[in-house]
Parts: sequence; C-alpha cells; structure tokens
Amino acid sequence: MSFQPWPQPRALAKCFGLVFLLLCLPAWAAEKTKFRVDDYQIDAELIPHTHRIVARAKVKFTARDNNLNVATFELNNGLRVTKVTDDAGKPAQAERVTQDFTVRVQLSKPLNKDESTSLTFEYDGALDSADDSPVQGLKLASVGDDTSYLLYAGRWFPVNGFGINRFTATINVTVPAHMVVVGSGKESASEGSHNSPLKAGTTSGLPTKTYTFAWDKPSFPGTMVAGTFQEFKSDEAGVDLHVFFKPIHQNLGAMYAETAVKEFTYFVTLYGVAPSSTLRIVEIPDDTVPSAWAPEVAAIAGRAISEKVNYRLLANTLAHQWWGASVSPSSIDDYWLCDGFARYSEARYVESAAGAAGLEEAVKDMSVGALAYDTVPLSTVGKLDMFSPEFQSLVTDKGAMILHMLRWVEGEQKFDHTMRAFATKFAGKSASLDDFSAIAEQDYGDKLTWFFSQWLDSTGAPEFKTKYTVYRLGNNKGFRVVGQITQDLDLFRMPVDLKIDTDGKTEEKRVEVVGTDSAFTIETFGRPRRISIDPNDNVLKNSPDVKLRASIQRGQAMVQQGDLAGALSEYNKALEVNKNSSLAHYRVAEVFFQQKNYQASANAYRDALNGDGEPRWTEVWSHIQLGKIFDITGQRERATNEYRQALQTNDNTQGALDEARKYLQKPFEQPKANAKLD
Repeated sequence: MSFQPWPQPRALAKCFGLVFLLLCLPAWAAEKTKFRVDDYQIDAELIPHTHRIVARAKVKFTARDNNLNVATFELNNGLRVTKVTDDAGKPAQAERVTQDFTVRVQLSKPLNKDESTSLTFEYDGALDSADDSPVQGLKLASVGDDTSYLLYAGRWFPVNGFGINRFTATINVTVPAHMVVVGSGKESASEGSHNSPLKAGTTSGLPTKTYTFAWDKPSFPGTMVAGTFQEFKSDEAGVDLHVFFKPIHQNLGAMYAETAVKEFTYFVTLYGVAPSSTLRIVEIPDDTVPSAWAPEVAAIAGRAISEKVNYRLLANTLAHQWWGASVSPSSIDDYWLCDGFARYSEARYVESAAGAAGLEEAVKDMSVGALAYDTVPLSTVGKLDMFSPEFQSLVTDKGAMILHMLRWVEGEQKFDHTMRAFATKFAGKSASLDDFSAIAEQDYGDKLTWFFSQWLDSTGAPEFKTKYTVYRLGNNKGFRVVGQITQDLDLFRMPVDLKIDTDGKTEEKRVEVVGTDSAFTIETFGRPRRISIDPNDNVLKNSPDVKLRASIQRGQAMVQQGDLAGALSEYNKALEVNKNSSLAHYRVAEVFFQQKNYQASANAYRDALNGDGEPRWTEVWSHIQLGKIFDITGQRERATNEYRQALQTNDNTQGALDEARKYLQKPFEQPKANAKLD
C-alpha cells in the first residue's frame, strides 16, 4: 500500500509492521496435519470488566491417516484448559505446551483413516494484552469494556491447520446486553439475565444477550467482534450490507457502505458471486492489525476510518471473500493464492477507480515489496516464519506481481477468464499452484511451465539495458533500429514491450526477451528519439528506484523489530542509490529522533527538505518534526516558525496540518519512557 507517515516514529514503525499482516496468515501450522477438523460447536461468554472469557468448544475431527492416538491443537497461552472430555463424555488426558501454544490430547482409542470423533474443551482466561499472543507483541484477541475482538489468528478456540483446514461452526457468544456481536453466518439472538449455556455470569450482574452465528459451508468462520456500535444498513445492488462503526465514526457509515458496494459488485463482475451476499463491515480498535477478514466479515481498524475512505485497504479486505473465504490455499507454499490474489484485486479496483495512473502507483508499490526480500523462491515460502516481513512481502506483493505479469502474457480477456474460472471451479475448496496453472494454460493455449517456474521456483528480477543503432532507409522510407536488450539472468524469458518515441508518433513493439541478450529490429517512419523498455511496468524488474524503496522498506521493518542500527544501514544503502532522496533522509531522521539524538535528527530532516521532494509529504512532516525538536530543546520561537512553514505547504497528509496547528497552540512534549504512544 502507499505509505503515509504516522505522527510518532514508534507508532509509525508499529503500524508499518502491522501492514504486513492482512490476516490471511498461518503461523507455524504443520504443512499436513494428521487430522482434519470438520466442525466446531462453541459457547463463549465474555466478561468485559475483567477481560475474561469462559468457553466450551466441541470439536469434531477426522483422521487423515491410520493409528491417530494424539490430537494436537493450537490455543492462546492466555487461556487455561480446565477440562477435556471425549465423545462419550469421559475425561481425556490433555497436556498444555506453552512453548508452542498447543494442547495435546491423548485419545481414548486410536482412530484409523477417515474415522471421526469429537473432543470437548472447557477453558477460560483473561485476554487483554499481547503477552500471550501467538504472535509476539501483537494483540489478536482482547476482551474489554468498549470493544472485544476474538480474531481467528488469536487462537481463542482450539485450532488445527490455521489458514488451511476449512471448517463449519456454530458459535454462541454471550455479552452484556448493551453490546452487539458481529460474526459469520446465520444470526440469531436471545436476551436474558443469565442465558449463557455456560452460566458464568458477569461480575456486574447486568443482563446479558447471547448471539448465535451458524456457518454451514467449510471456511474460516472463527472471528468475532463485540462492542457498542452504530449500525448502518444498505441493500443496494443486492448486497445485504451492515456497517458497524463506533459512535465517533457513525456519520461515515453511509460513505463506507457506498464504497463497499462499489468494490463488492466490481469483484462480482471479475470473479462471479461471492460465498454470501451478506457483508458486515466492523470497526476494530487500533491496538491490533489494520484489517481482518472472515466469511461475511470485513474488519477495519479505527485509525483507517476517516472522511477520505481508505478504499485500497477496504478493497483488499473485501477481496478475501473470494480469495480466502471461498478459495483457500491447500498448503503454506500456496499462500500467495490468498494474499497475492487479494493484493492484485485491490490493484484492479484501484485501476477501475483511478485509471492507469492508479494502477501504475499500485504496481510500483507491489514491485518494491516483491523484491525487498526476494531471497527464497515463492514456491518454498513455507520455510519462512509466517509473520515475518520476508514471508509477507513474498506472498502478498510478489504473488500480486505474478498475476500482473500473467495478465500481460495471456492478454486481458484470457486473464480475466482464468481468474473467473479459477474462482468458480474452486469456490468453497482449497487449491494449489498446479490447480491454478492448469486453468491458465488452458486459456493461454500452451504450457506456461517457463513462466511459473521462473517466478515461483527462482529468485531475482532482471535489470534491463538496451543498446541500439539507427539506420536511415532509402527513398525516405523511414528508419530502422537494430539493437539488443540485455539483462543478467541466464534463464530469463518474458515478452517485453518497447516504446519508441519518434518525431512523428510513438510506436510500440513486443519483443521476446530470452537469456541475457535479445536482439530486436524495428522500422519507424519518424526518426527515433528515445526507446523505453517495459514502459508500462508489465514485468517485475529491478531499477534504481525499486532498489532505493526496497532498502527503505527493509529499514522500516527493522525499526519495527527494534533493530535501529540495522535500519540505519538499510537507509544508508538507499542514500547510496540516491543521495538526494528526501524519503531516505526522512527515515534516517526518524531513527535519530527515536534515539533522542536531536542534532543528528535535525540535520537529516534538513537534508530531507533539501532533497528531491519525493514523496511530497516529506516536506510538511519534516517541518513538523523540526518544530518538535526545537520545542524539546527549549527553542519555542524556532519551533513555531517550523509549524507555520508546515501550514504553508497546505499538505494535510495524515492530518499534518491539524498536527501543526495543535503545536502552535501548545508546545510539543516528548512522551515519558513509560508512556504509551499512539
């Protein structure tokens, strides 16, 4: 996604790290588990005032192989298992292993292949911090007075084969009566002072309400959000749409509903009907991921909800109704079929809404992400930590770029048919690369082994160069250009577009680039003035700009991980590519600011102001940050001068002008070490 700054450096790093997590992600799940979960029957009562959850989950599962005698499930370490019983109601021996967030249950009798049984787990605990999260430092499940969220990734119920094992579920959630619960499936609700099947009660003794969500098609209906919301409803274009926003954002419900309907119906035209025509958009707090999805559910963090709709984030989240909820990956190595497809769906919608320029910007973003950590072939990405920046950039951005290049290779009409046929054939099923490539080859009319092998089984991207000679043809018949396209990947093969600017008009020619040197001959009527290779960015390729931005992206990931020295090293690599990069200088300044090295930080912000000015927001935010430095060091007059210069830019990226006005009224104060940053 296009990056914009957050007001505080630490908040910036935290948010950027979260952008990698669009919650279509597994975490250390076994490539092939020994059993398959078929169905969950879950009763859960939330006691917000004490951040507590009391739950019972009946899990039906089927053995994949013979002699299954131990069943292992992932469960949030903040939850304590009090009892496990088998399908006969007899106690089962269970072992809690906190090191890998698992519960291992000894079965009363071994299961043979295709035999099924069930286990019932009773458990409780407090969910109010990231301390026991399956992902270190990231809250994925929380029970609180204002909002409770139980994301599937938070392992708030016993999970098998995260992101791979599809299941059905009936989930009953009891909450204080003033709260609303949002989930997947057919909804019903019952009121009562003590109507939870668990009879846990609330510490306050207030009335409760139990919401039931039944999802009967195997998918991933494991995310629940509860809170006090203002609901906006719409049935436009046949979409049963519900927007659940906090009261502070209640006036934005209609605007987001309008955008969501446009995006949803656009994806219907591309991929066919969604798993459901019901859609629930719900606001989640800022202390978790930027977005999450489940069947019929699109959750968006409050910080992304504003009068200027973040339509890219919303489009990406909605696209997971097709890529994730409907078609899901059959293995971790196939995870680009989920995240990469959603990412490119986002880009397609950007193209429809903002035209070719919008797609161009999205492709630049994807190219940087695709090459930032291109050290492991995408086909073996399961070797990586699933929540690492490396995994995320590959499955999301390189996966999206593979689709972008396939669109160029196949042509628009055939590519659209491939995507729609894939979405239709594997609706409600898991799919692999082989499944997708078979459909693509059928539409293409030939084998595409060379294409998928190159981009999934290998690493690297070409850096194109060209050399050519222009000859004048006799009798005023024009000119002939004879040249070569060179790049350094010996096994490379791709069609590449050449654009020739002449005195008269612009001409284009498609050249098959094979190996390190590929010859071409072009005849033009006007004298050639300039030749551009792949001007429309149809091919993933290296360039000085991509290298610069990739270094900056790696540096930001290191900041998020607390490795400031590593981040500075990456930013300096970016400055080696372009010593005038305002963005690179700005990132260096952020690190020095975080280290409280204010002189070095001020110098770097000045360098950002004197650089190339790209992106434009570096100007307004450099002035604001300089103002903060002057406030911290007791130079109020100089600080107010910087805030006024920020206002003169008239650039309100991420609320910059509001920030400048605030500190004109009251000096900036550096938060104390133990204070929480936004």
